[in-house]
Amino acid sequence: MRVLPVTISTFEDKQLPSSETCWALLERVAAGSQLARSARLRELLFFVGKRTLKDGCDQLHEQEIGVEVFGRTDGYNTSVDTIVRVSASELRKRIENYFETEGLHEPVIMEIPRGNYIPVFRNRTVEPKKTTQPPVPAVAPIVEPFDAALEVARTSGRRRWMIAILIMALLAGGCVALWMQNRAVHRSLYAWQYKPSVSAFWSGILDARPDTDIVMADSSYSLVQLISKKSFSFQDYLSRNYVNQLQGQDLSPEMRSALTLIAAKNLESASDFRLAQRIVALDPVGKSIHMYFAREYMPALIKQDNVILIGSPIANPWDELFESRMNFTVIPDSGSPTYITNRAPAPGEQSTYTPSASMGYCTVAYLPNPDHNGSVLLLEGTGSEATEAAGDFLLSEEQLSSFQKTLHVKKFPYFEVLLKTSQVKGTPLSTTLVAYRTYPAPH
Repeated sequence: MRVLPVTISTFEDKQLPSSETCWALLERVAAGSQLARSARLRELLFFVGKRTLKDGCDQLHEQEIGVEVFGRTDGYNTSVDTIVRVSASELRKRIENYFETEGLHEPVIMEIPRGNYIPVFRNRTVEPKKTTQPPVPAVAPIVEPFDAALEVARTSGRRRWMIAILIMALLAGGCVALWMQNRAVHRSLYAWQYKPSVSAFWSGILDARPDTDIVMADSSYSLVQLISKKSFSFQDYLSRNYVNQLQGQDLSPEMRSALTLIAAKNLESASDFRLAQRIVALDPVGKSIHMYFAREYMPALIKQDNVILIGSPIANPWDELFESRMNFTVIPDSGSPTYITNRAPAPGEQSTYTPSASMGYCTVAYLPNPDHNGSVLLLEGTGSEATEAAGDFLLSEEQLSSFQKTLHVKKFPYFEVLLKTSQVKGTPLSTTLVAYRTYPAPH
């Protein structure tokens, strides 16, 4: 087992950390809270650590990691499938968080530099001790005659009291001003927390767990299906096998080439991106909400985090994991407009809802995640404007307050809503509640 070359940062200790010390540190990082619920990231950490510390490898390639850790086939296209780069980026952040929290007193630090997959170990920098200045000896007071000294003492005492009162008043005023300033800053950053219904809904998501993942729709994937007039399964999307299936289609060489080029691009809807930005703004310090593209997301995360899926199933195939639990579902159709189906119509409801040029439909589904330890939020529409309207519903105090009064609840249960929206090209205008369902919390 060879010892890695490391950067020495201490002032006194010039000893390089041994490979045994580095491996023990890696095991502590893997067992820490940052990676406790992410089996895939732990597997990635152990793989790069073993290849470096135990196998003596000084260079790791993305494709090798994709095959060995993520089960990709030999020679897969890393420009289309970016799972290794996304996972390594997330692993870097969690390692940094470990050394800023529970690993704050670790004598050795580990990091994976950007642009590389080889972990680097270095001794933690020790700040030099600051020297303190010797105390300045007090100057003995000049002794005055008895009567004069008594008068000076009285005057000095009154002056000290006045100065003390003035200082206390200034400090109190400064504290009040600082409190008011902090409150104003907090209100400007977290304006949604001062809206009762919006706060009641989003606090149930953002305050419940440390991470919430926004998964953006993959417009490239929907274009490939619409142009080729072929649908692919979620597993085809997850393994990127749908790109290979395009080669076997009865298409001209030019069309196959064009579809392959589209599939390699990561195209996003402007409406979906605006909606994602508004949700990210609920967490201005960026600690709890993370944004992912659909093609970069990982199954392990959907079991451990809160998840917000934006877009209909044709563009966001992760929706397929929850469709069987939903009453209102978006049905894409290459030969006609996308429409909403109502699986169990209540009295007065329709079985299908079809949009028009000036009117669309959208659904919001708020459900427990597969392990019932978090929540999933699905925002789907018959078009990009309708999907954005689904987000407007959850960020509008007026609409959420009205829905909360309809339910007669203080705390929102799990639910589905079907909304009708008037729209012009690129912008939703007004939204009306058409139907809803509520569900009990899982036990």
